Amino acid sequence: MSSTHPNQFALLRQRRFAPFFWTQFLGAANDNVFKFAFTMLVTYRVSVDWMPPTMAGLVIGAVFIAPFLLFSATSGQLADKYDKAMLTRMVKNLEVAIMALGTLGLWMLHVPLLLCCIFLLGLHSTLFGPVKYAYLPQHLSERELTGGNGMIEMGTFVAILLGNVIGGLLIDLPPDYWLPSAKAVALTSLALAVAGRVVAHWVPATPSTVPDLKVNWNPVSETWRNLKLASQNVVVFRSLLGISWMWFFGAVFLSQFPAFAKEVLHGQPTVASLLLVVFSIGIGVGSLLCETLSRRHVEIGLVPMGAFGMTVFAVDLYFATRGLAPAAAPLTLAQFTAHWAQWRVLLDLALLALFAGLYSVPMYALIQLRAQPTHRARIIAANNILNALFMIVSSLGVGLLLKAGLTIPEVFLVVGLLNALVATYIFLLVPEYLLRFAAWVLTHVIYRFRVRGEEHIPTEGAAILVCNHVSFVDAVLLMAASPRPIRFIMDHRIFAVPVLGWLFQLGKAIPIAPQREDAAAYENAFAQARAVLADGQLLCIFPEGALTRDGELAEFKGGIMKVLETHPVPVIPLALTNLWGSFFSRIEKGTAMVKPFRRGMFTPVGLVAGPAVPAAQVTPGLLRERVAALLAS
Repeated sequence: MSSTHPNQFALLRQRRFAPFFWTQFLGAANDNVFKFAFTMLVTYRVSVDWMPPTMAGLVIGAVFIAPFLLFSATSGQLADKYDKAMLTRMVKNLEVAIMALGTLGLWMLHVPLLLCCIFLLGLHSTLFGPVKYAYLPQHLSERELTGGNGMIEMGTFVAILLGNVIGGLLIDLPPDYWLPSAKAVALTSLALAVAGRVVAHWVPATPSTVPDLKVNWNPVSETWRNLKLASQNVVVFRSLLGISWMWFFGAVFLSQFPAFAKEVLHGQPTVASLLLVVFSIGIGVGSLLCETLSRRHVEIGLVPMGAFGMTVFAVDLYFATRGLAPAAAPLTLAQFTAHWAQWRVLLDLALLALFAGLYSVPMYALIQLRAQPTHRARIIAANNILNALFMIVSSLGVGLLLKAGLTIPEVFLVVGLLNALVATYIFLLVPEYLLRFAAWVLTHVIYRFRVRGEEHIPTEGAAILVCNHVSFVDAVLLMAASPRPIRFIMDHRIFAVPVLGWLFQLGKAIPIAPQREDAAAYENAFAQARAVLADGQLLCIFPEGALTRDGELAEFKGGIMKVLETHPVPVIPLALTNLWGSFFSRIEKGTAMVKPFRRGMFTPVGLVAGPAVPAAQVTPGLLRERVAALLAS
């Protein structure tokens, strides 16, 4: 890790991150103090004929989400066109005005006016959303992006946690308290809005990426344009869909917590607050774990793991509630936590949320990294549009399921099973997620993998990687070490190996056969290699041409020179260490993968990367010398 930034928490001491973090933190906290207090108000205290308690969370959630659908396209253009620090301060000014109106609504207990404030808070969040996620890549490096996103996600959900706890406690103040509960909520929300505006003053300048952009004020045509723009990059667009599904999934739980606590868990309002506390802590822990588990890279291999955990614990949450008996009176917090059955519910929620954090943070970081900088805010706006659509569909779908007679736990079960189907579909459409997951498992479960010289592996631009060839999993290890995808030229025979061959086909590895065996396949491999470099991607070649049979570095063949003739790009030498003798190497009479316990799990293996060699200096002999030197080091 960098000595300057030993971990993600170091960012909180730096002006490029800290003021922005606290600005978004206070805004998220304020949204949730107001929303949750209002939800609890109409669930427990104020009777509204057209909004029964079971539907209050859904209605308020839908009203809050509506501006994301209506105005995200415009907000994305504004974030690309103008300085993001200036936009942040303008959005905070708007929040102060909204809270002044909300204070009036809470003072009068005027439900339509409070719903209007919820809509305006949604507008405030809509304007800030593209700013939030487009701001980070302009101030953080690739190796800080996962940690920075993890901090933002953690901060957002801790703010949700505090906001809901504070909102719940304030709205539950006793009737004889010196300050009525609704007025206490009003003053707290106004104070948070003012504090957010003060902190926003120190957000550093973040220049426009497209200052000459002409804003299209037609939200319909611009929404369609943003979605088309996002769809041009298949991996980014499918990741947008994956994030939107996560918001669909999360919205089901968040919207149902008050009714779930009251009707299923038979608890007082404090129990609903506890559910939100547990859920928010789980998301926060999962988000912070991403940097540690990804070694400070954008590691999308965590996404399949997150999806699996979300399904497992959503399904178990259904079974955890089946044995709960009705209570004679609403349970206090102490009574609720007195039995194992309730703790199982809390554990399921915590782990479900933790895996949701592992699922979402790498996806956000991937979008920020892969989206074109001049269009990044508009891509984020497209994401917000899709999120809004998915959350609105979530609200409508849950409402229909409840009206059809399903209980809230049964709704959780349905969504958990749907999550498994949706995740499988997304990962088959974008196999990079599964490939990175396989690489993550290999380097964290089977081996203890250490990378040295990772700064030499380029984060952008075309380049060729050359590496010694020791085992059948060399390519998987290199994938784990690289911050972006690699296209491999590989011996055509490896594609016949069970499982590994399927993985390499998913990863679009380029098969090559000796020219004397199949001249057409040989030439096609080089044509594909040139196309990879022309597209600005990373290409990896194993110049020995085959797996080593004795653990020694063989002579390098001259195929790389054929590629460099037309595409003179930098060449980065790499060396894999301590793999000879492993299950995946050919130590057993020239045969690999015959003795699974020949080397124990967690065997330390490594990768050493050296400085790039300019194309003009490359010869097979020089590259072999560089790789040999790295092995010796």
